[in-house]
Amino acid sequence: MSSPATIPLEDLDIPLERDVFLRSLIRELAGTLQDVVGLEEAAGFVSVVGQRIGDQINLSYREAMGTSVLSRSQVAQVLVDLKRRIKGDFFIIEENDERIVFGNRACPFAEKVLGRPSMCMMTSNVFGVITAENTGYARVELQETIAQGAPGCRVVVHLKPADDADIADGREYFAG
Repeated sequence: MSSPATIPLEDLDIPLERDVFLRSLIRELAGTLQDVVGLEEAAGFVSVVGQRIGDQINLSYREAMGTSVLSRSQVAQVLVDLKRRIKGDFFIIEENDERIVFGNRACPFAEKVLGRPSMCMMTSNVFGVITAENTGYARVELQETIAQGAPGCRVVVHLKPADDADIADGREYFAG
């Protein structure tokens, strides 16, 4: 058997490839932000990135689907599809005129999200931006997240404004 010193580097069993590297990078950036500026401010920084990505994804789906506005049902399907494409496992629990409720069994960030709840702002903002840009309004409530130790996520996208007291549970998004 060869000693590790004689094995070519490309044949070494090192768990490093682009996906793991990028997820690790985002985890460390989020963790550094949380440690330096606090969870709320870190979530704010991640939210800005999430909004920009949400705008790009929304445009991509609209162009691919040949429409200028997605229906509520299309929005729900798009949100599930985009998460599937990035290795999430989101599914629709409930959909009506008031809200869309999603479950999730796998985070796109995998284990790198544990202890980094600010990373969940990517989901909140992407879901919020896409929903609001197509329906006029969204309030995204992250009721349960893998990042906070739950076995899965439960995300509620409210489609209509609520009483002021209810707004504390979630972030609001409006069409631009």
